[in-house]
Amino acid sequence: MKQKMMIIDGSSLIHRAFYALPLLTTASGQHTNAVYGFATMLVKLLADYKPDAIAVAFDKGRVTFRNEVYGQYKAHRKATPAELSEQFPLVQQLLAAFGITVMEEAGYEGDDIIGTLTAKAVAAGFAVIIVTGDRDALQLLQPAVQVMLTRKGISDMEMFDTGIFKAKYGVEAAQLIDLKGLMGDTSDNIPGVPGIGEKTALKLISEFGTVENLLRNIDQVPGKKLQENLRNNVELAVVSKQLATIITDMPMDFNPDSYKMEPDCENIRALFTRFEFKSLLARMDVLFPGNSSSSPEVEDVSREAPTVCDRSAALAVAAAIRQQKAMFFFPVITGRIPSLVFAGLAVMAAEDQPVYIPAGTEAWDEMLALLADDRIGKVTHEVKSVYAACRQEKVSFAGPAFDTALAAYLIDPTASEYPLAGLREKYLGLSSGQAGKPTIDQGYAAWAVQVIQPLYPVLERKLKELELVKLYYEIELPLVSVLTAMETDGIAIDSGHLAVMSAEIAGKVDGLLSEIYQLAGEEFNVNSTKQLGQILFDKLKLPVIKKTKTGYSTDAEVLEKLAGQHPLIDQLLEYRLLTKLKSTYLDGMQGLVNATTKRIYTSFNQLVTATGRLSSSDPNLQNIPIRSEAGKRIRELFIPGDGYHYLMSADYSQIELRVLAHMSGDANLMDAFRANQDVHTRTAAEVFGVHMNEVTAEMRRRAKAVNFGIVYGISDYGLSRDLGVTRKEAAQYIESYFDKCRGVKAFIDQVVKEAHENGYVTTLFGRRRYLPEINSSNYNQRSFAERTAMNTPIQGTAADVIKKAMIDVYRELTQRQLKSRLLLQVHDELVLEVSNEETAEVSQIVQQAMENAVKLDVPLVADVKLGENWARAK
Repeated sequence: MKQKMMIIDGSSLIHRAFYALPLLTTASGQHTNAVYGFATMLVKLLADYKPDAIAVAFDKGRVTFRNEVYGQYKAHRKATPAELSEQFPLVQQLLAAFGITVMEEAGYEGDDIIGTLTAKAVAAGFAVIIVTGDRDALQLLQPAVQVMLTRKGISDMEMFDTGIFKAKYGVEAAQLIDLKGLMGDTSDNIPGVPGIGEKTALKLISEFGTVENLLRNIDQVPGKKLQENLRNNVELAVVSKQLATIITDMPMDFNPDSYKMEPDCENIRALFTRFEFKSLLARMDVLFPGNSSSSPEVEDVSREAPTVCDRSAALAVAAAIRQQKAMFFFPVITGRIPSLVFAGLAVMAAEDQPVYIPAGTEAWDEMLALLADDRIGKVTHEVKSVYAACRQEKVSFAGPAFDTALAAYLIDPTASEYPLAGLREKYLGLSSGQAGKPTIDQGYAAWAVQVIQPLYPVLERKLKELELVKLYYEIELPLVSVLTAMETDGIAIDSGHLAVMSAEIAGKVDGLLSEIYQLAGEEFNVNSTKQLGQILFDKLKLPVIKKTKTGYSTDAEVLEKLAGQHPLIDQLLEYRLLTKLKSTYLDGMQGLVNATTKRIYTSFNQLVTATGRLSSSDPNLQNIPIRSEAGKRIRELFIPGDGYHYLMSADYSQIELRVLAHMSGDANLMDAFRANQDVHTRTAAEVFGVHMNEVTAEMRRRAKAVNFGIVYGISDYGLSRDLGVTRKEAAQYIESYFDKCRGVKAFIDQVVKEAHENGYVTTLFGRRRYLPEINSSNYNQRSFAERTAMNTPIQGTAADVIKKAMIDVYRELTQRQLKSRLLLQVHDELVLEVSNEETAEVSQIVQQAMENAVKLDVPLVADVKLGENWARAK
């Protein structure tokens, strides 16, 4: 059996993935949809075909020898969106991790590399599979060569061999270049012969075989008009065939061994983790069975369980700790929020060996006394779990604390996780082997506390060097106890309303389906793109907005553009909205309601985002739609629990734009906020050159998109998608904005300049974000780092402000011994549970805390509202 070689058209597949998937970003803001799509296709190809050799070809630059032949070749191609450009280097990093040969050559296209490599591989006895989205590759078909074409999305592939091609087109695969010579190719701006389409080209090539033979025998072509057309365009036909012909004889050595895949599984896993590709991580064991890095073990160190202390031994350890006023410990905690409980504690004084005390033994009370002693500094890893267990067991945890995980996060906020084994290796230089998720038992706890003890001074010194001490001790560390309280308190759900709403939505979905069938005049699969396309465009004759190679597109963008043109469209949009509402939220939340408390408990992740924003998981309560009717219906389900009367929502008004105004000192923004004007209307007036009272709703909508786009470092491509305008028009809006808001432009330019000089950017509170690629020679990597530099100080400062407000609100409620409590943080919003007699006092506390969390040159404004449920409080 022949060995198989797979040759992948890298440029084609990356473009396919980018446009097939919605824009995806990691928690750090890195766009990854093209990388994810490419990686998904690559993993599937490797699993399905198991090639003996593999290579990926890329285009290198826009100018090739074809531009010398025909100056307009591909001249109409639009500039690559920045969101896509920045992902090419990431794909190449991934391919390097897989140990896959990457090939590119100046002056040639990736197709030419594929053609030449195919020829050499066939000559060496390989069977070749070419994977591409470009039909030009079909000309390379021969008995030992197959071409796999991507058709729709990232998973639909069509395999061609010589027989399939001949059956489909009626000519040989090698004659594809002759067809292109006559009919041209609009995608590559190959002119062809004017007036000759595919049907005529197929007929002529079937009869005459080649373009050259056709041109030698024009007199035999039926029809004087066609003859004249061919005579007038002989040169175009010859040039077009030349442009369409893939080179198969580039100067290139071929050593089969150099195309064998040599994966670095540890690196692949690290990249999948960095890109947050959880589904692909889960497939590592299948893709690389038996590889040690795909089944990581806990660090290879001694984890023998220490001697369990009796009371006298515990007293001796406690005495040493009290003398040194420092306690290093690591707990073994069982259960889940809100019911975390201690199983035991490994503890040590500064220079001693660790001891382990199981919960409930005679020595346990002595350990609890240490935890409650506010004179003793306490050092541990992931202190939030300690707060949670103490809160559940109603024991005190007091005194200054240090969390090695939290410190490591501030020092390096772009790391994907902060396990002790990794920190041990990174900061102490002690290799730990493969770091996996450990089993938390007394052996691990004893090992962990021995790592925490020397790690603590290193991290503390690093915080001082990077000027992060104030941020750490005044915001991040105090926030831990606040988040713990929020997580363990949870938020009440109206289970009865949830069931009623689920049944109600199910009924509406069924009713909408019936109406859709009636409007269509037949029953069909509403979720089938093909069947829906036939109904909308073939039967109802609605205007075609977008087509793919497999037929009509019926995605959300298409349906929104068709809204109002036929009743079926409006019903279909409602159907899609309600089905998503039911499956994602209603059905999903039913299994998460605690049967005893009737509350849902989320986790607030403090160590995830590079900007400092909190995230929420299990369930993600920060992802509920905010302004849509669907989001309001979902928020109706969240209610005050027993003993409380209202939910309170306190929302910052345009905090990121206010931060931008303060940091930039821009006169227009500052004046708008100080005069309490609508900032989007003011921006629209400036950008469109009209008075504020002449600003239309559409002008304001576009100005709002530009305002927030600037905050998020949006490109003309991203803004054009958001507004539904051309990239040129979007670029004009951005240019006009910067012309009117010159303070913003100067600020952004200065931030980027300092990022190039320092290698990082900071927030007002000193939070750092390192940008290792800010001075990269690679334009795409550098451009992404520059956009990150633009938006991080604004987003990060806003995140710091609301964290400070949370701490202040929590402290004030606690000090006044109020019953009302903080439950949720959703980006710029705080949600509290309030008792009737405390509403006025709590409203004042919250508003003052939020509006005075930090002093800016423009006022911070918080809107505080009460309601019988979350929706009514908005």
